[in-house]
Amino acid sequence: MKIKPPLPGFMQTIRFRLTVLYSTLLFTLTAFVLGGVYFMVERSTDAHPITKTFRAEKVVVQSDGTRVPFGSPVEVVKVRQVEEAVNYKTQRTIKKFSLITLGGMFLASLAIGWILSGRALKPVRAIARTAEEIQATDLSRRIELSGPKDELRYLADTIDSMLDRLDTAFRAQRQLIDDASHELRSPLAIIRANLDTVLTAPDADESDRRRAVQVVDRATTRMTRLVEDLLATARRSAPALHDTDVDLAAVAREAAEEFDSIAGIRELTIERRLRPGLATIGDPDALRRAVGNLLSNAVRLAPSGSDILLAADRVDGWQWIAVRDAGPGLGPDDQARVFDRFWRGSESRRSRESRTGLGLAIVRQIVESHGGQVRLFSEQGVGSTFILWFPASTTARSPDTTPPETDPLEALNTA
Repeated sequence: MKIKPPLPGFMQTIRFRLTVLYSTLLFTLTAFVLGGVYFMVERSTDAHPITKTFRAEKVVVQSDGTRVPFGSPVEVVKVRQVEEAVNYKTQRTIKKFSLITLGGMFLASLAIGWILSGRALKPVRAIARTAEEIQATDLSRRIELSGPKDELRYLADTIDSMLDRLDTAFRAQRQLIDDASHELRSPLAIIRANLDTVLTAPDADESDRRRAVQVVDRATTRMTRLVEDLLATARRSAPALHDTDVDLAAVAREAAEEFDSIAGIRELTIERRLRPGLATIGDPDALRRAVGNLLSNAVRLAPSGSDILLAADRVDGWQWIAVRDAGPGLGPDDQARVFDRFWRGSESRRSRESRTGLGLAIVRQIVESHGGQVRLFSEQGVGSTFILWFPASTTARSPDTTPPETDPLEALNTA
């Protein structure tokens, strides 16, 4: 099998193909116009070369009727033949100059097409050049194409927008890795220090070993929770999850049942006000985890003997799930950071049980992945109320619509 040699590099470019296309179209159009003009001239005129001549001589007629030659004989033609000869010469001239014009137009169209295609593809070269300079570790470069708002400008703006999203995602990923590494470093150091102390100290007794085991157990428990929270964050972002029909009231009820026993140990009561029929599309396991994280914080922080309110209802095209506790509450500064990853608040808010600081961050991620939003109403010394808003219709899913800014539990209590 004979292998064809590859074409030169410039012949494989879009610029070359555009040049050939432009030149071919312009050449064809010019040939059609000139050919049409020549055809119409040829059809409307009778053109032939002079093929027959006549010999003529000038004579003088005498008074007696005799003819006397005057001058030498000459070659003459008919007037019609002269007209046809002029037409024939004109057609040949038109044909000659038409061919010359076509040849010049073909060369000129190649040059013009090459220049115009180069100018038209200049933004594409800028886009490709910027894309080559962008590294996966440095997504700060942008194309920022200027000029008219044409298709190429729209393409460049779309790529810039995509780079903005990628840059944000990479920054969040790096921040998550840095924070997770920092959080894992501390318990690992504790485990290493206690094991080294117990294993290398010659005078370590049974009580020292027991105490080291307890410290290691707490450190491993903390790392286990951290890894579980990180996995929960990764699963919700993965495309493997399939959403289905979900009853928000049923999800909230199931989450509350998991914490009834823990709340009973601390003499807490989880009061339920759940409106049935709050249907939405989502991941039931993820939504149950979001409500469970809120209940976990409420059970952990609420004072012994108090009530925790779990409610679900619908208002103004939005469905909501709320968890209210009578815990220590949050100040304005803490409310702005409460959904940040690895934020655990002040020492006064922390329980003796080590937390990862990912619970509320996971709640926000789950709610926002379902097209919803999270609201917090809190006052120090009074308690906190977390509202999970979910769109109840396609209208509410529009990015221009937002849930109410008020606490729906206030209206529920006055109803």
